[in-house]
Amino acid sequence: MRTKILLLAGSVALLAALGGLATGDHAAARPLANCPTVSSGQLTIGTDNPAYPPWYAGGTHTSKWKINDPSTGKGYESAVAYAIAGKLGYSKSKVKWVYVPFNKAFAPGPKSFDFDINQISYTPARAKVVSFSVSYYDVNQAIVVNKGTKIASVRSVKGLRPYHLGAELGTTSYQFIKDRIKPSQTPAVYNSNAAAVLALKNKQIDGLVVDLPTAFYVTAVQVPNGKILGQFENAAGTTTDRFGVVLQKGNPLTACVNNAIGSLRKNGTLKKLQRLWLAKATGAPILK
Repeated sequence: MRTKILLLAGSVALLAALGGLATGDHAAARPLANCPTVSSGQLTIGTDNPAYPPWYAGGTHTSKWKINDPSTGKGYESAVAYAIAGKLGYSKSKVKWVYVPFNKAFAPGPKSFDFDINQISYTPARAKVVSFSVSYYDVNQAIVVNKGTKIASVRSVKGLRPYHLGAELGTTSYQFIKDRIKPSQTPAVYNSNAAAVLALKNKQIDGLVVDLPTAFYVTAVQVPNGKILGQFENAAGTTTDRFGVVLQKGNPLTACVNNAIGSLRKNGTLKKLQRLWLAKATGAPILK
């Protein structure tokens, strides 16, 4: 009986720890000094709508949030956002989520949010008009195809070149097609990832390039006959992409966020959250 009680206590402690990681309720009692926000005493975080898994999960389907409510603390980016908030001194109740379309997050000009977290890849061009945090997730690009099609037997980057590929407008996935794959056909571009997925499903394109975790969601939920053909790495074996939270250009909060992310990486929180929410994003073969 004593052993069972100890095991039960250990399980409760583990769940409590994971819950703290996901919600940020372990935060300090007051915001850090010299880390200004758009609204005093509140941290305003932006993301796109719909907020897709595995980046966001759970919550009630409402007219405001079409699929997942980012305020649940569930899903990798929601959990990371609350972990950052905790390091900045904001409890979950002091965090406000706002809808920001993907392309507007890194457009020039003033921001109504403190930071935006939405699988936004760092690029030098984007960094000219907004401030990026250090990476909270190093990610590879991947390609999704329909099972049983000719492209489904390709095993190299060179082998992809004769095919019609597509990606969402403004993403590094589209730029990756042009710069790394260099297909013989002009890549198709879509205003939303949902439109790109539909094109793949209807076989209007042969392959869809997205980040690896999104590829798992596409094949698990959106394209039942889809398969991840593979993922891409550069010659050095490092990731082809990295996600950072976006802030208004020159925002002094950037240094505070960088310190928070650095601490979360150092203490193992980011790895724990990746195992918790992105565990499926492994095992895809490397295309070279």
